[in-house]
Amino acid sequence: MYIDIGANLTHDSFHRDFDEVLERAAAKGVVQMVVTGASREGSQDAARLARDHEHLFATAGIHPHHAEETTPTVIKELRDLASEEKVVAVGETGLDFFRDFSPRPAQVKSFEQHIELAAELRLPMFLHERDAYPDFADILHAHNDHIERQVVHCFTGEKAALYAYLDLDCYIGITGWICDERRGTHLLQLVKDIPADRLLIETDAPYLLPRNIKPKPKDRRNEPQYLHVVAEKVAEHRQESVDEIAELTTRNARQFFGLPEPGS
Repeated sequence: MYIDIGANLTHDSFHRDFDEVLERAAAKGVVQMVVTGASREGSQDAARLARDHEHLFATAGIHPHHAEETTPTVIKELRDLASEEKVVAVGETGLDFFRDFSPRPAQVKSFEQHIELAAELRLPMFLHERDAYPDFADILHAHNDHIERQVVHCFTGEKAALYAYLDLDCYIGITGWICDERRGTHLLQLVKDIPADRLLIETDAPYLLPRNIKPKPKDRRNEPQYLHVVAEKVAEHRQESVDEIAELTTRNARQFFGLPEPGS
């Protein structure tokens, strides 16, 4: 069994065959998924999907690309969403200095507002960081006593960043980036350093289709059904079995998000 801790199932590309996407994931052993909320509208849509499907859950937050959306009104809306039973984390939030789609001061302010919300609601945080170390770690360190749990989703950084996040008791989310021979090879070594009780896996669908899938889907869209490909690559380089990776990452995801056993 697998749990996909980060799937952007509100993306337009899933509208045409959403039910089939869920069916294909189930056929590959994905028993639960956390739908990422990354904008005002996206968080509302993620919560709606979670309400409508027993095995789906959601996050509520504003991605750093959309940081300027984070107004007092939107924070109130996120608070209301995050109070729902099927919304299991605050985020996606954090810092993205790779593209700077929002000004950096706006990103920092939004990030800190999300931290305050998570602390208020005693919820875990679903975090995004790209090219923002060590600023990201510094903000977490300043607020760490008030955060329940946090996962650095889609980790793509270097050793110094990984160790800093582990020192802050972060969980680490690994995606199909680890399957990318052009830019993900450093993760093959680093994944060995992630403690077993801090490792999580995700697809970040429809993005980051694992490059080692053959044949690749014609539309190049990633889906939760391919989570097993990430698990296999992680297992290979941790020198563990795929079953061991499936078991520990599923256990970690249930503990992190407070997910029920399927059907309970």
